[in-house]
Amino acid sequence: MTHTPHSLEVPGRVLNLDHARARHGDKADRMVRLLAVGDPLADAVILEMDELGKEGRYALNAGLADGLAGLTERPPAITALLEQLETLPAWVDPGMLARGEVASLSIPGLWFELSAITSALVHTYSSPAIARLLTQTGRLTTMAPRRLAETAMWAGQATMPGGLLRGAPGYQSTVQVRLLHARIRSSALKRGWDAAEWGIPINQVDIARTWLDFTLKSFGAIAALGIELTKAEQNSLYQYWHYIGYLLGLEDESFYQDVTDHDSAEELAHLLDMSIGAPDENSRALTAAMIDARVGALAAAPRPLMSRSELTDLIHAILRRTFGDDLAAQLGIPDSAASPFLALTVLANKDARRWQTFSTEATTLAIDENIAAREAAARSASVSGGPTYQQHAQTGAAD
Repeated sequence: MTHTPHSLEVPGRVLNLDHARARHGDKADRMVRLLAVGDPLADAVILEMDELGKEGRYALNAGLADGLAGLTERPPAITALLEQLETLPAWVDPGMLARGEVASLSIPGLWFELSAITSALVHTYSSPAIARLLTQTGRLTTMAPRRLAETAMWAGQATMPGGLLRGAPGYQSTVQVRLLHARIRSSALKRGWDAAEWGIPINQVDIARTWLDFTLKSFGAIAALGIELTKAEQNSLYQYWHYIGYLLGLEDESFYQDVTDHDSAEELAHLLDMSIGAPDENSRALTAAMIDARVGALAAAPRPLMSRSELTDLIHAILRRTFGDDLAAQLGIPDSAASPFLALTVLANKDARRWQTFSTEATTLAIDENIAAREAAARSASVSGGPTYQQHAQTGAAD
């Protein structure tokens, strides 16, 4: 960790800081400070639950389901977290939460499944610091199908109408993901994680970067397939995800609250991406495992659209179109024979999107149909033993 004229301790992972300051001003130094910050409220809950055992987990889970007011015993750290969660920021529109995240709900399930979650995870893995932590915290390359299903389950619950209302499935799962992050952070530090080189594990910058992966990067992949959001749809997307960021423990609102559309999201993404190293062997291993898991899930469908090799080619083509040849090559994503055919897909999706948004009635019908399809898929989806974040909520163990 090095000292700078700005009296900051700069982790070794930070590159190009002078260039970042020249382009992004004080936000570059704020980024460096946030590399040393985890999630104080959630970190305190992990310590408290370890002290209290089953009683602590019961109080937390009851508070998430039914609210702080229903608790007879109020452990201080759990109480502080619930107070933060139950304080709805002034900028949150309750009507928005009732509607759900309408931008993602307007996307046909096939394209969302093929491109959005897959691209979000690929970009997450492209960070050497995040990839290092994930490979060190246990079997992610062999557990990829489970992690993929868990991520899709969480994102689906969090974006459904009413999903983030207090006590709803998306609200609870988002906070459970937050607490799982705190558990992983605590475990990594106990195992000797090199914070001087990599920053605090799952720090505020890493959370913000992942937040961008499920907004900018997911919808960049969808746009690459011809389904583009209007400016108004982008505003709605980021407004909704601001609240998800709040629930996930992003505490410095000034760091991400000025992101209101893809252009402003690109500015924050530029800062975060220009200051980290290139994808490494951990990034490539995680990317390959995730792609294989996605192909396996699609090939196992009752009536798969195409063969396993064709699905692999298609996903490779989507990722290369989304991220460009340079980053794709760094992640070990090969050229694909399916790439030329995506141009036809783009034209077809643009036409379909034009009809879907032709009128308010058409838009509403499309969203209603997609919600019904999601609900049907959720009823048939399962993860053995429940998602890891739910297991952690019940047992206090991260795996």
